[in-house]
Amino acid sequence: MSNKAILCVDDEPIVLKSLRDQISRNFGDKYACEIASSVEEAWEVIEELCGEGVKVLLIVSDWLMPGIKGDEFLIDVHQKFPNIITILLTGQADEAAITRTQAEANLYACISKPWSEEELLSAIETSLNQR
Repeated sequence: MSNKAILCVDDEPIVLKSLRDQISRNFGDKYACEIASSVEEAWEVIEELCGEGVKVLLIVSDWLMPGIKGDEFLIDVHQKFPNIITILLTGQADEAAITRTQAEANLYACISKPWSEEELLSAIETSLNQR
């Protein structure tokens, strides 16, 4: 397993499977691709990875999820882990939420659903190459 990870967070299983397949196919063994179906599960994954010495480099998160919205989650992540790159993946985020996430979570990109695999992978690759 790689000691660097990308975490995808979405409450729709089909979206998580697509993200994992696209990221794994493109980046192979360079990065582990982890998934979480809720914000609570995402925090568990982050804690587990950190405990194993795996560095979470980037999080791709849906905006509209039960419990806590993706913008709030990414802002919380940025406060605790300011070096993690954040990408919001959404079909429903309002402009105020996107602007707030850009300001408070150093949002790298906001990609609309349905997304283009090329756009998503390009955003991930470009952001990781700027590290």
